[in-house]
Amino acid sequence: MSAKILLLIWNSTLQTLSMVFFSTLFSLVLGLPLGVLLFATGEEEQGGIIPMPLLNSVLSRIVNVLRSFPFIILMILLFPLSRLLIGTSIGTTATIVPLSIAAAPFVARIIETALKEVDPGVVQAARAMGSTNFQIVRKVLIPEAMPSLVSGVALTIINLIGYSAMAGAIGGGGLGDLAIRYGYQRFRGDIMLVAVIVILVLVEIVQIAGNRLSARLLARR
Repeated sequence: MSAKILLLIWNSTLQTLSMVFFSTLFSLVLGLPLGVLLFATGEEEQGGIIPMPLLNSVLSRIVNVLRSFPFIILMILLFPLSRLLIGTSIGTTATIVPLSIAAAPFVARIIETALKEVDPGVVQAARAMGSTNFQIVRKVLIPEAMPSLVSGVALTIINLIGYSAMAGAIGGGGLGDLAIRYGYQRFRGDIMLVAVIVILVLVEIVQIAGNRLSARLLARR
């Protein structure tokens, strides 16, 4: 491979890392409060600290609909929003918008599930000591659920790597765009293979790091 192609692969990898990093950050900003709200408003038998069945049902349905939406279609539908916020609907920066929105419902479910795994006795003890609902969430539930949350975030990052590759099909940039434009359309199988290998390496690194960090947090309990 020429130096020009290697530079192209390097730049595409950096674009993918940028998309995944910022979309993970924004999806956590959107998904964390939503996941906490889903848990808190759930049934008391499932750990809900402020049961609101109607609100919980509405939020749950919204999350389910967004989670089941095909990413390619969602990205096309969000072109106007990307254009409004970023000024363009194509490219690495513009892709962060649909990536964040697509991952947020997934993050919300991960947060909700992780909080449900916390021992109810810990919550009851905190409540008996006079803790408010906000204190219970911030000082009890989230710290206790941290190992599961870390594993969930790692899974989110892996999904976002896959989403970012799909975004390349419609001008999203990154390794997916490289594999399609320079690999598939120009019949360069070697470029496509390298792009796939880099994606697999990124996924493996994230999975290993997530597993180790989660195990370390679990051991410190």
